[in-house]
Amino acid sequence: MMGLLLGLLFLGHLMMVTYGHPILEAPESVTGPWKGDVNIPCTFAPLKGYTQVLVKWLVRRDSNPITIFLRDSSGDHIQQAKYRGRLHINREVLGDVSLQLKTLEMDDRSHYTCEVTWQTPNGNQVVRDKIIELRVQKLPVSKPTVTTGNGYGFTVLQGMSISLQCQAQGSPPISYVWYKEQANNSEPIKVASLSTLLFKAAVLADSGSYFCTAKGRVGSEQCSNIVKFVVKDSSKPHKTKTEAPATIQFPLERKGLPIFAIIFIIILCCMVVFIMTYVMLSRKTSQQEHVYEVARVHARETSNSGETMRLAICESGCSSEEPATRTLGNDYSDEPCLDQEYQIIAQINDDYTQLLSTVPGIMSS
Repeated sequence: MMGLLLGLLFLGHLMMVTYGHPILEAPESVTGPWKGDVNIPCTFAPLKGYTQVLVKWLVRRDSNPITIFLRDSSGDHIQQAKYRGRLHINREVLGDVSLQLKTLEMDDRSHYTCEVTWQTPNGNQVVRDKIIELRVQKLPVSKPTVTTGNGYGFTVLQGMSISLQCQAQGSPPISYVWYKEQANNSEPIKVASLSTLLFKAAVLADSGSYFCTAKGRVGSEQCSNIVKFVVKDSSKPHKTKTEAPATIQFPLERKGLPIFAIIFIIILCCMVVFIMTYVMLSRKTSQQEHVYEVARVHARETSNSGETMRLAICESGCSSEEPATRTLGNDYSDEPCLDQEYQIIAQINDDYTQLLSTVPGIMSS
């Protein structure tokens, strides 16, 4: 009974030691492309009270582990010259100490050990490690893609310098070939044996359908999709480029007129109309009052000085031989002078009657 109890206590202590500390997570093996880059994962879940004090990466050489990377309180240190410039350990994310290795060589194949040391809350140190096998192989090329240099599309103006680029993934060396299709459905013609097809000054004859092929050390040749490359006459597109902005920008400018500007224009127009109407009405009223005053004055002068007008008219119509000082009471006035006087007085009375009938308000006054 006592032995069973001691065994349970030992198992509990063993489980606490095993599972009470941070645990490293890493795969058993990783495969990377020859001449390519690879990431060897190694992570852990941080625990409260545990402080990371040391990180090591080791590689097995001739059954002996060799330290190639060391991270301590003084910083990061690459221990082997072979890995300088090719090796990087993540430090941006807490708990991630993965190894990133660039430009893999075939002799990079080996077993790599990820080792991390923590300081526990009670001041002790705990070490955990994981062994990962790195495999390096020559990978076949993938299907290539075609892009244009300098961000241009596949339609350019005549005379422009542009390049078509063919890109594929896989183990180098990778050879590229460019082809141009023919209009008569014959075999495509080979135009270049480089990954970049350069047009120093594109001409109209360069227009056509192009595609590229990629071939690696292993695997079969891969072919890209066909792209249609168009070279346009540089003397024609200027017309459409100058007309298009005028058609597009005019509505945008009208739509962009602020609402307060529209309200201000409407108020200003209303004020102008109101002022013009007021001026016209004021001018018409002034003219009517002037006509009324003239009519009253004319009527008053006609009624009060009728005798004087008769005398003046008679004197002006008589012969020059008659004396100018005649009065209305003289009996020696000539008959022609009286007849002319009566005609003028009758004409004045007719004009005055017409004036009274056309101007309102005179009869009542």
